[in-house]
Amino acid sequence: MTERKRATLILEDGTRFEGYSFGEPCPAVGEVVFNTAMTGYPESLTDPSYSGQILVITYPLIGNYGVPGPEAENGIPRFYESDRIHVRALVVSDYSFEHSHWNATRSLDEWLREHKVPGIYGVDTRQITKLIREKGVMLGKIAVEGSPEPGRFEDPNTDNLVAAASCSEVQTYGNGKYRVVLVDCGCKYNIIRCLLRRDTTVIRVPWNYDFTGMDYDGVMISNGPGDPAMARETVDIIRKAMQVGKPIFGICMGNQILSMAAGARTYKLKYGHRSHNQPVSMCGSNRAYITSQNHGYAVDPSALGEDWEPFFVNLNDGTNEGIRHKTKPFFSVQFHPEATSGPVDTEYLFDELVEQMEKYRGM
Repeated sequence: MTERKRATLILEDGTRFEGYSFGEPCPAVGEVVFNTAMTGYPESLTDPSYSGQILVITYPLIGNYGVPGPEAENGIPRFYESDRIHVRALVVSDYSFEHSHWNATRSLDEWLREHKVPGIYGVDTRQITKLIREKGVMLGKIAVEGSPEPGRFEDPNTDNLVAAASCSEVQTYGNGKYRVVLVDCGCKYNIIRCLLRRDTTVIRVPWNYDFTGMDYDGVMISNGPGDPAMARETVDIIRKAMQVGKPIFGICMGNQILSMAAGARTYKLKYGHRSHNQPVSMCGSNRAYITSQNHGYAVDPSALGEDWEPFFVNLNDGTNEGIRHKTKPFFSVQFHPEATSGPVDTEYLFDELVEQMEKYRGM
């Protein structure tokens, strides 16, 4: 191991956490958020929903199973959620410089360096998380010994992160029975995998692409980063697609997009929902599910029209976790039914989309 460089995480309230640098030894600025998952750091780091953010992982030991290789299946990497790391920086408690796993090809340190992303270890990540939960999401920056000092704090949510995370051209995957338009607001690859396993052709389109004149059986609105208010063009297109009447299914940012198209408002949560074990309840039933979540904004369903109803509710804080139309095949969820590395309790919702596409096919 080379000589360790000191690194510091500085929060906008002035709190400082001293540790050591790994990954690329460079400064970073962004919004500081936490994740409570015990596994899945390759998936989290490549999740476009973390664009612009400094990710704090509460599980203490990170790096012990290395990073998987880039081998692809159906045109997308098997073990990643996008084609690159999206976080601005990574904050961990204890970094393992030795790794061992059957599909590891390099260390987390090497992978971060490849993507020019800094990391800091040796800090109390659970204390950082408690601070965020008390004061709310904060901006932060990382300073590394021997590198230029980072500049002012920057709020990434003032930028259109959806546009930056979305694809730039139409892409097609698979050759199945059902044609699904995937509106890419910063989609995770496992949405594509879940669709392909259900006999679909996935047509991935940019966030502001008007697909309503295309030949398709259903629409999937993906997850994505930042403030959903920045995606007004997507909202307008989805409102137009609702007039077509074919099935629409939204996930995370997709729930917010569909809700805004239905007349609802969104608001920023104090510290967001970011964990693999968030309990939700299906409205009008006794069913509860364990879900994976990663979002900083929520839907206020009070402005929904009388033709809409809440679909799920969060059992921790009562916030909205999805909406559905009472008579038409439109529904969405705030959590991740395609979650990688889990849980997969709600993946059945993809089957519901397929059932709706079969019912409304040819209309």
